[in-house]
Amino acid sequence: MTVNRSTGYWLALAAAGLLALLVAWAPLGAQFDNYALDWTYRLHRPAPWPTSSVVLAIDDASYKSIGGVGKLRAALAQSLALVVAAQPKAIALDVVLADSGDPADDDALEPLLPHVVLPAVLTPTDGWELPQERFRKVAPALGHVHADPDSRDGMSRAMPLEKRAAGRRLWALSLEAFRLASGGGPVTESPSDLEVGGVLIPASLAGGRLMRIRYLPPDDNETSRIPHVTVKALLANPALAQAFRGKVVFVGATSQSAVRDRLMTPYTTLQPMPGVEIHAHAYETMATGQFLTDAAPSLVLLLSVALVAGAALIFRRFTGLPAYSLAAALLGIAHIIPHIFFMSGMVFSHVAPMLAAWFAVVVAAAWQYFSTRLALATAEGERARYQQAIQFVTHEMRTPLTAIQGSSELMGRYKLTEEKQKQLAAQINSESKRLARMIQTFLDVERLGAGQMQLKQDPVPVPALLNVCLDRARPLAERKNIALDLLTAPELTLQGDRELLEYALYNLLTNAVKYSPPDTRVELSATAAPGRLAIAVRDQGMGMSPAELKKLFTRFYRTTRAEQSGEVGTGIGLSIVQQIVQLHGGRIEVTSEPGAGSCFTLSLPVR
Repeated sequence: MTVNRSTGYWLALAAAGLLALLVAWAPLGAQFDNYALDWTYRLHRPAPWPTSSVVLAIDDASYKSIGGVGKLRAALAQSLALVVAAQPKAIALDVVLADSGDPADDDALEPLLPHVVLPAVLTPTDGWELPQERFRKVAPALGHVHADPDSRDGMSRAMPLEKRAAGRRLWALSLEAFRLASGGGPVTESPSDLEVGGVLIPASLAGGRLMRIRYLPPDDNETSRIPHVTVKALLANPALAQAFRGKVVFVGATSQSAVRDRLMTPYTTLQPMPGVEIHAHAYETMATGQFLTDAAPSLVLLLSVALVAGAALIFRRFTGLPAYSLAAALLGIAHIIPHIFFMSGMVFSHVAPMLAAWFAVVVAAAWQYFSTRLALATAEGERARYQQAIQFVTHEMRTPLTAIQGSSELMGRYKLTEEKQKQLAAQINSESKRLARMIQTFLDVERLGAGQMQLKQDPVPVPALLNVCLDRARPLAERKNIALDLLTAPELTLQGDRELLEYALYNLLTNAVKYSPPDTRVELSATAAPGRLAIAVRDQGMGMSPAELKKLFTRFYRTTRAEQSGEVGTGIGLSIVQQIVQLHGGRIEVTSEPGAGSCFTLSLPVR
């Protein structure tokens, strides 16, 4: 590859990597990341652990047994009395006691609340909805009950441990329950985490104090592994309260009809999970310390760049089966990376490394494929140029070689006078020099066309150029009794390669002689125009049709006049002439009619 092509290769790979990251960090990419994370949750389920929490559930059967929602406060008072007597570590209530109830029920409930974290709800219009003041005064803490599902799909994957509104900041219900169960100390804040009872909870201030929930995997029937005791069962059998001893108890509604905060989780596919149970899972995450942290964007960027660079190096150094085998391994690594991080407790983007690897592999493989095709086409072109060179050499060298061969045979076969020997020797010397110049001219044209050398910029007087070419072509014209006339030759100077210009003009003159009948005339003229010079070669030959003029400068194309005149050629001379003229910034034009001769005009820039 050239330097420019190499730069283009790396720029293409960089663009592929940038596009992959833009797609990965766009909303659509983020949603696919969530789907992949949910699948990873289910694929790498943690081993079930002994829970330290219990849910006291108010289900449909409990509502029915206590006589409906209107009797809930009395049932809560009876149930909490049994729970408190069992000496749990902490109690968290997910029932907002904002309105006044039956005075007897409130009086029975109030003495139990010094052991209970009370809930608060943040409404969009009214701000905080808090329990009655009499209940707040005796409760050890208030906690918000919001699980804040993902706005894209309503899935509960993380919980905001902090909510602020109307000048009041509340911690999550599950965090307050964990704080009380850990001794009741304060929550120590830092920009990156929270500390409660010596446990660091990864919930950064910049991320809104979100904590990813490590849900316990459900059983085969998608039943939660956190123990449940219903209010109906507890009131019917108070001995069940022993299940709460030494535990953290989350009390709340799980009824299908009464609960509005049911949310889907990475494990639930059949039915949503009630909010009180989600808080229990958040508490279990804190209690066991099985936290999931998000990988830093810089780490995602670094690994994505490494994958792009890996794909680039693979297709830079290898081809064929080795390259594609290594690329397949790289793609496998890109798909495995998020799982390795997840098993280490870190949530790593699935989409970013996957897209970075795929985009880079596709671009690098396509670049290699098309570069190989281009190299093949270039090689075939070089081979064609070589074949054309052989054809050209065979055609153009015939005349000087014939002269050299004839002169040498005469000198060897006959006893010639000294003057005749000198004449033949001079002819051999002249034709051999002409042959050398011809070879050099052809090589120069090929190198210029391939960009391997610079065009000479020598001053070339126009009269001298025209006369030299006429003198060279005159012997050929005399054999057919064709007159060569120079009509005009302005005193101007061209700028360019003299030998190439002489070759181009000489070729046109000899063609005019070849394809003209005997006893005719070939005229050479030069006409000046502002900034340009037109050199015209006009003959009285057989001419060409418009269809032939369109193909005239195509290599190896031979016109009908070549066949009719008996002149054998390869059809390469005029293509070389056109190339020389174009290299000098000019153009060549032809006018011709069958039976009326032809006129070739070279238009060249003049200083």
